[in-house]
Amino acid sequence: MGKKLVVVGAGSWGTALASLAAPQCTTVIWARSAATADEISLRHTNERYLPGLALSDQLGASSSLEVALEGADAVLMAVPSHGTRAVLEQAAPLIAPGTPVFSLSKGIEADSMLRMSQVISEVVPQATTGVLTGPNLAAEIAQGEPAACIVACEEESAAVLVQTMLHSSTLRVYTSTDVIGCEIAGATKNVLAIAAGIAAGFGFGDNTRSALITRGLAEMGRLGITMGGQTLTFGGLAGVGDLIATCTSERSRNRSVGFALGQGRDLVEIIDSMHMVAEGVKTAGPLVRLAAAEGIEMPICEQVAQIVAGTTSPRRALLNLMDRPARVEWDETLYRGLVHDEA
Repeated sequence: MGKKLVVVGAGSWGTALASLAAPQCTTVIWARSAATADEISLRHTNERYLPGLALSDQLGASSSLEVALEGADAVLMAVPSHGTRAVLEQAAPLIAPGTPVFSLSKGIEADSMLRMSQVISEVVPQATTGVLTGPNLAAEIAQGEPAACIVACEEESAAVLVQTMLHSSTLRVYTSTDVIGCEIAGATKNVLAIAAGIAAGFGFGDNTRSALITRGLAEMGRLGITMGGQTLTFGGLAGVGDLIATCTSERSRNRSVGFALGQGRDLVEIIDSMHMVAEGVKTAGPLVRLAAAEGIEMPICEQVAQIVAGTTSPRRALLNLMDRPARVEWDETLYRGLVHDEA
């Protein structure tokens, strides 16, 4: 119990990881609400985000960033992407130089089009930044179902520290140095999951879903490799692994949003009915703008961005995709990336 892990954000994913880590190292979770912090500390539950699930009785909680971050050896940012900067600005003076600060949010900041690790580096320049990602549905992690994730950081020692804090009999934690690839994969798969949900809402079957996942993977790889990601990342947990989980599971928030859209519901109504964030809704626009700035075409993501912006309908988006000209399956960008990785 020598090391201290702090999880900033008591939503479903942050709470699940914090509860998992608590038996292995001193773990404190920061909750914006004092009532939520008290519930976690005293009753060992978080009924709003993980209803019916018992949390580790070794998990501490606080609604004070100063209290939570005191003596932190590593910090996991589990705040939704649109709120990450504001919370980091409060936390920055409390984080010691060299402390690993890893993002759990799979999004792109709307105005700046920065990845979350870039936001961390900008706001907390003294931190060692990284990302935790993979096919991780929070409720399944909290229930102790076997799963795996990846922690990525350019400084291998920081990734190994976080790996040591989280690796357990139910969660296998792998390390990587490919922060860019992991973050682009995580952000893109949420947008693609909305598309997969729309297809399911239309009543389409496995062929459509498989095509969406596969062509979505090509879009993810094109952007990620162009930005400096490693080709093999997109065939691993951060890429195809997370993409499959998010596009197929009924527990996926982004897929659920898409499913409701496919059934004809209004996006505002859908979002208002949820108490958890579907990152793909806010990430679609910035992701597509980022791709355009890199000269990368992402047809599926572009249609999702137009749907959430209200400039096209799901039915029209489907027609737009199916009317695209025929082409070869794999482009040279991905080939070059694979050759470069193997060299």
